[in-house]
Amino acid sequence: MFTQIELSYDFSALEPYIDALTMETHYTKHHAAYAKNLNAALEKASDKDRERGIECLLKDITSLPEEIRTAVRNNGGGFYNHNVYFDTMAPGTGGIPSGRLASQIDKNFGSFDLFKEKLSAASIARFGSGWGWLSTDKNGTLTVSSSANQDNPLMDGSGFPILGIDVWEHAYYLKYKNLRADYVKAFWNVIDWKKVGSLYEKAIEA
Repeated sequence: MFTQIELSYDFSALEPYIDALTMETHYTKHHAAYAKNLNAALEKASDKDRERGIECLLKDITSLPEEIRTAVRNNGGGFYNHNVYFDTMAPGTGGIPSGRLASQIDKNFGSFDLFKEKLSAASIARFGSGWGWLSTDKNGTLTVSSSANQDNPLMDGSGFPILGIDVWEHAYYLKYKNLRADYVKAFWNVIDWKKVGSLYEKAIEA
């Protein structure tokens, strides 16, 4: 059974950038529903599929029985994406990354500022609901992309996500209304770059 990642901070801890009501609703309603619905869908899966990790399920989504494939794609994606999202935010963070991740950002994008512009633009421009992503391949090469709904780079084999900006309206509408760009700008103040760096190291060393 898949369970939500436990938050290491209070719902109010990311204010003023992300408000407490949004955090509480996002985590206890939306994320919880994805976890519940994913587990329900997998009740119809084989024992082998139920024992696979979420990353393996999403990487090999097309191998699942058609009866449950869409439900696992939507809810498994929502479950996984939100785990990454909540885990890579923390109070008193923001700033810039360091170490190997920082060097690779400079190598692949020219500078941190250029990377920030690119990921912000990809997130803001996503039509409808979706995500902006920073991902890495096995060689450590970083890419920026966006995906619709609850899809992510694991599903198309384009990379391993290490940072995701949720641009579904439920992630920001209570505070920012229709001003997605303001939310994306604020999001940079709560990114836990130590955690993102840890995910980067884990991905390239796996």
